[in-house]
Amino acid sequence: MKLLMIEDNKSVSEMMQMFFQKEGWDVSFAYDGIEAVDMFNEDPDSWDMITLDLNLPKKDGMEVAKEIRQKSKTVPIIMLTARDSDSDQVLGFEMGADDYVTKPFSPITLVARIKALQRRAHAEKQADSESGAEKPDDGIITTDHFKLNSNTREAYLDGKMIPELTPKEFELLKTLAQKPRQVFSREQLLELVWGYDYYGDERTVDAHVKKLRQKVERVGSQVIQTVWGVGYKFDDSEVDNQQ
Repeated sequence: MKLLMIEDNKSVSEMMQMFFQKEGWDVSFAYDGIEAVDMFNEDPDSWDMITLDLNLPKKDGMEVAKEIRQKSKTVPIIMLTARDSDSDQVLGFEMGADDYVTKPFSPITLVARIKALQRRAHAEKQADSESGAEKPDDGIITTDHFKLNSNTREAYLDGKMIPELTPKEFELLKTLAQKPRQVFSREQLLELVWGYDYYGDERTVDAHVKKLRQKVERVGSQVIQTVWGVGYKFDDSEVDNQQ
């Protein structure tokens, strides 16, 4: 795996380099936002993983994430930051992050999150390569008011496309919609969508659900329901009554 770690704290970078080398990963380091964007742009398709600190000199991490996403919609990005509020997480995910790790963090935990995200990204690429003309109906989810197409990565509510879904928002919506009215706990969603459980932060799920709901509500009634004390479910059975 070729990994770019964008981190202005050289002590953190040096510490993580030892753990990355133990995994046999090819790692490069950028210490400010401008250097990070330049390194990424040299060969955008060559990177398998990005870890990105938000508090960077010269260009902040949010802007770096935005510019990376303009070049690549799929390269996994894990944000590393001392910020710990839900609003910061939501903003990070909106800029294109796939996961969020709060400092100070355990190197073992970060390695585990990277591996989990790598496995998920690999599985998604494999599924995309196996889908196509031979199985035209594969990856289609249809309910009374909702349709999702895994091949085109599009989702519709009453014929209106839900806009600007990030990769993780799409996978979250797909996971819930595959089993309408089934309640998923946050722990289950972490495992199914992000590919890990013990190392996961449940606030990651809540932040993604919040943004997903906002996008759903742009086109119609809410279909992502909270089951208090348990988790979330997809239910479009009350759409007509809500409108």
